[in-house]
Parts: sequence; C-alpha cells; structure tokens
Amino acid sequence: MPFPFFADEPSARVGFAGNRLDRLSEKRGDADWFARQLAVPDARFVLYSGDRPVVSLRDPGRLTAAHDRVVADRLGADLAAPVLLGFDSGADIATDLPGATPWFAAETRLPPEAIEAEGREGGPFKLIDLRSLALQGALPAHEMGAIAQARSLLGWHESHRFCSRCGQPSRPAAAGYRRDCPACGAQHFPRTDPVAIMMVTDGENCLLGRQARFAPGMYSCLAGFIEPGETIEAAVRRETWEEAGIEVGRVTYHASQPWPMVSTLMIGCLAEAVTTEIRRDEEELEDCRWFSRAETRAMLDRTHPDGLFAANPYAIAWHLVRAWAGA
Repeated sequence: MPFPFFADEPSARVGFAGNRLDRLSEKRGDADWFARQLAVPDARFVLYSGDRPVVSLRDPGRLTAAHDRVVADRLGADLAAPVLLGFDSGADIATDLPGATPWFAAETRLPPEAIEAEGREGGPFKLIDLRSLALQGALPAHEMGAIAQARSLLGWHESHRFCSRCGQPSRPAAAGYRRDCPACGAQHFPRTDPVAIMMVTDGENCLLGRQARFAPGMYSCLAGFIEPGETIEAAVRRETWEEAGIEVGRVTYHASQPWPMVSTLMIGCLAEAVTTEIRRDEEELEDCRWFSRAETRAMLDRTHPDGLFAANPYAIAWHLVRAWAGA
C-alpha cells in the first residue's frame, strides 16, 4: 500500500520526497505477474538517457516525465529489463490492481542528439538534469519522487553489471530490485549510501560552510558520509570536527531526503556546538563561519546585503536552516 506523509512531517517538504507510488515489493518475485504489468496498455515509463530524464510537453502547458508506451517505443526504450517503480492509483485502467497504473523505468537506446532531434520535430522531448528540474519546480512532486527512484535504480544497474563475488556478468531479477549471478548464485541488491547533514548551532548563531564548487554566495550545512560501524550522531560529531574543528554535543534527528545523485539518503540533524573556534579544513571547505539568526533569515529570503543565500529550497539543507531560523 502507499504510505502518505503526515501534514506536519518535515521530510514531506524536501525535494524528491513526494513519491506516491505503491511499490508492491511482495509481488516482485513473480515473473509472470511482472510480465502482465509490463503489458498493461496504459503503463507509464520514466526514461533516462545517461543521468538525464526525458521530459515532454505533449499535454498543453504540462511538463511530464511519465511517458506512454508509444513514446517509450519511439524513443527506443530498452524494455528487455525494465525496473518496476510501482503503481499510481490516479487512473482507472484494467490491471491486476483495479485503478492502479504501473510505472516503469528504462534507459533509452537513442543517443542524446537523436532525442533532442525528436523534440525539435514536435515531440517535444528534452533532456533536463535533475537539479534543474528540482530548482525550476516544473514537475509535480510525485513525479519528481518517481524519477529520483528511477535514477537511483538505473544507476545501480549500470554500475553493477558484474558479480562482485566472481566477476561474471549478472542479470536483473525481482522486477529490477536484485541482480543474480548465474555463475556462482550470488544475489546483489540496490544500495543506498547514508549521509549525515547537520545544522550546527550555538545559541543565536549557526554554522554554515561553502565548497569551491558552490554557486557564488551560497552557503550550506556541513555534511558527510556515515561510515561503517558508526551511528548517525557519531557521524555528525566526526564530520563537524573534521571539517570545521567544532566539537558537537547533543544531536537530534530532523528530517531525511532521498538524493538521486546517484543513490544517497540525506539524514538531516540539528546539533548543538560545544566549542565555537573554527579550524576549517581548507581542502574540503572554501569558507566556514557563524551566521546570526537574522542573517540566515535574510539568506533564506535572498535579501542578504552581501548577496549570500542558504542552498536552494529543494535541498534539505535549506529546510534545516529554515527550521532553526524560524522563517
């Protein structure tokens, strides 16, 4: 069954988190059932060319990344081994689940220039990267969640074509949620890499940093991958110490965000600083400093006198800053 967000759940407000598909994981092992879903006439397909989804303006004024079978065939979708994303109950069609539309993810066999050419001939089809789509807010939240799910799974299949135990080619199974090795019998499952991202505060001030790759003027929360054998709280304390030389005491969970570049789960935390003297890791951060609550509110509103701003609204960092600043 689908699991809707509660209205006051912080994770419901971040980008890529609006996926409403019913994944039906208990059905994935039934190959015959999977084949029937793939044959449903009204099935929808999320198509990727490399790391960019194919979007279309076929319906007047509405951008979509959920294509019908005609478009999937036209764009050369590789349906030999598609991934079943789940079922959307927004349409009334004939399927094993009355009122639910199956959604699949697949790579396209057409090169990017051919897809763009299809667009110029009246598709119109475009390849738009996920960050730009999120920044523009051009797609409904449920579609952004579905294409994030698709990106993570297709990226995993692309990078795990061979068995990590014996090195032989593996093959997709379980509706795309497993890869099996016919040579040694090993089973491999999609991975999600956990990242701790933290809003570190000291009374009326918060700690933000920027990397050289950030857009000019952008500051964000510190973050880092959680290592094996490490709790979330320990990762928050370690990463803050390593990047800024700040000791952290109490850590509390706030929200999470699926981050499809390629398959990461951002675990957002609020943390209280024990020390305040910054010793910045110059290789990791271009700058790191304390900001007052008033400053952060101006950064959220993009009215800071120095043109500084706090991440982008689709990112969990922006929501962590906003939660603390009370904006």
